[in-house]
Amino acid sequence: MAEKTLKVKLVKSVIGARESHRATVRGLGLRKLNHIVELEDTPAVRGMIQQVSYLLKCEG
Repeated sequence: MAEKTLKVKLVKSVIGARESHRATVRGLGLRKLNHIVELEDTPAVRGMIQQVSYLLKCEG
């Protein structure tokens, strides 16, 4: 059975964001603007995405 993944793209700069939100974005593996990563679909990852959803674009 294949594991489900999510594609996450950083679409807004973290310059004006809170320090904890910057750390969350780095924790997701995103480095630069328009960087895309594929992450495992787990409750922990979904919580991180929800916290910084205003900076991201997510595809199921």
